[in-house]
Amino acid sequence: MIRISVWHGDMSDSYLRRMVQLGADCLDFGQGGFWPGVKEQGYPDLDQVKLIYRRVRDFGLDINRVTLPDMTDEFINNGPGAQKELDNSCRALEVFAEAGLPIARQRLAGDTFPWLMTRYRAVHRGGYRSRGESLGMTKEPAPTPTQAELDHWWERFLTVYSKLVPIAEETGIRLAMHPSDTPNVDTPFGTLGYHRILDAFPSRQVGYLYCCGTRAEAGGSALIMDEIHNYGRKGRIFTLHMRNVRGSLATAGAFEETLLDDGDINFFKVMKELRNVGFDGCINPDHIPTLEGDGDGVQHGLSYSVGYLKALLAALAAS
Repeated sequence: MIRISVWHGDMSDSYLRRMVQLGADCLDFGQGGFWPGVKEQGYPDLDQVKLIYRRVRDFGLDINRVTLPDMTDEFINNGPGAQKELDNSCRALEVFAEAGLPIARQRLAGDTFPWLMTRYRAVHRGGYRSRGESLGMTKEPAPTPTQAELDHWWERFLTVYSKLVPIAEETGIRLAMHPSDTPNVDTPFGTLGYHRILDAFPSRQVGYLYCCGTRAEAGGSALIMDEIHNYGRKGRIFTLHMRNVRGSLATAGAFEETLLDDGDINFFKVMKELRNVGFDGCINPDHIPTLEGDGDGVQHGLSYSVGYLKALLAALAAS
């Protein structure tokens, strides 16, 4: 069964009640530093993770995905603290697995080339605003990494996963990688590099946090339909980000994020393809634009997005 996950927010009683009222099923934790213990010892405290999990369950929600402590430039450059970062990430995965959490993501510094893009605030219908990025607005960008630098980065990634994958296989937790966002040419987890993860680690515990918006940035709707079919039929899509965009790097040299109904992606077709490949994980309304009346958060945009996804699920069930 496909379920809806949302970000953990401020974890207040009010926020959690609102998520239940909207009809969300699960929470996603996108930052590795959120968990108690990470700042103090480098990895989450097991007892605190269990307490948070129990509190989430008490509200009738579940936890879909967590994030391991970041692998920073210190690790990528093999600095003095590299081994400590790797040890902390491994210990964090063990903690999350022992607490019964199903999916974890590992972030690695350097998987994007942000200097290539100029970011701006796009304005859409009625004045709602969202992220936009353009290649053309960036004048004389710095060069991208050389082949040797890319090979070094990949070796460092292999070092991380060669330690994490055995833990995942032993404990049953799954590792889900997000694609490089923005998916510029030669980004490690762009179109070619993203698939290399499975080539290097064919374990059934290794798969994807597939982001529809990020991959549409690379090549539009046709690309994401092909990739969902490819990865989904192999059982390697563990969870999805549902984010709509207009344009792509391939067609416009730029893109703009939108509300779920307002971009180039037809999400009902996406849902039908997910059903076709037997997907049964969570979908998350990611990168929600700011609507009129939103304060520090995106309360109105979040409510709209959850409602839209629930309507898609109802339509899918009736089709």
